[in-house]
Amino acid sequence: MEMQLPPHEGSELSVVDMHTGGEPLRIILSGYPEVKGDSVLSKRRYVREHLDHLRRVLMYEPRGHYDMYGALIVDSELPEADLAVLFMHNEGYSTMCGHAVIALGRFAVDYKLVKEPKSPETQVNIHCPCGLVKAFVEYSEGKTGGVRFLSVPAFAFATDVTVTVEGFGEVTVDISYGGAFYAFVNAQRFGLDVSKSRTRDLVDAATAVTRAVKCQVKLDHPASDDLAFLYGTILTDGKDDYSSEPTANICVFAEAQVDRSPTGSGVTARVALQYHKGLIQLNQTRTFQSGATGSQFTGKAVEETKCGDFKAVVVEVAGRAFYTGVSRFVQEADDKLTHGFLLK
Repeated sequence: MEMQLPPHEGSELSVVDMHTGGEPLRIILSGYPEVKGDSVLSKRRYVREHLDHLRRVLMYEPRGHYDMYGALIVDSELPEADLAVLFMHNEGYSTMCGHAVIALGRFAVDYKLVKEPKSPETQVNIHCPCGLVKAFVEYSEGKTGGVRFLSVPAFAFATDVTVTVEGFGEVTVDISYGGAFYAFVNAQRFGLDVSKSRTRDLVDAATAVTRAVKCQVKLDHPASDDLAFLYGTILTDGKDDYSSEPTANICVFAEAQVDRSPTGSGVTARVALQYHKGLIQLNQTRTFQSGATGSQFTGKAVEETKCGDFKAVVVEVAGRAFYTGVSRFVQEADDKLTHGFLLK
């Protein structure tokens, strides 16, 4: 039987679904109106203010789920960019997403957003809201493989910050930036193990930390106020000293959304934090493992740089992304749930 669209009103929304380390990415191909703005950050503001209903349609049930993640490809104002992207999730729009960059790198080559792929790697310049991220896609005999990317300048914002966390008292956290700001804390502080404890317990602890930091710590970013917000909390296994053995973490971001991957921007921020503390050196590769799925990324600081007055590093993160399918979504006018809903 030939596949065809069912009865519907309005335009269809076409997507390609992928995952990186278990974390989903829904890449939106068509169905969005024009996204206005003269920069990627202004486009991010525009979709938040004018097109947010479409985020809910694609991220929420019945087409998505509480932990769905999406990417909308838009035009970039940078001539060197191959594409620009807006990231979306259950709460709104993030400024950076490493697992998405890994998937988008492969997608850009496979879907011919890069005109002339080259072996053994094809460079894809992806303009994210946090800045230009350079991805390098393995390419051989017409097939794409693993992807590594070079981050925007990443830096430790503050270390050993004490915040009062509801239900846990005083907790010491580090705050670091890897395209987005994260709070870092050892899960053992809460009597938890990132790989063995119940996900609900990890989410509750991380969410409490996020709320505390948002209320008690003022963030700022040298480039833009749009970047100065806490994206989430990453609970770690505490193994920050350099080792050839993997170190595990779990990221809880946005509205208590759980990353299934090791979190690309989180790995970036964690590497920057470890480098700041003198725990790793340039070009020392560490393996980061997801406490949720066991999937792994590698990360290393490759270059010292500056971000305003902050001493920063460029971080290389590498992983694999895979395709899971394509979909064409529609809406019916008399469907009372067509705009989406979430079960919390």
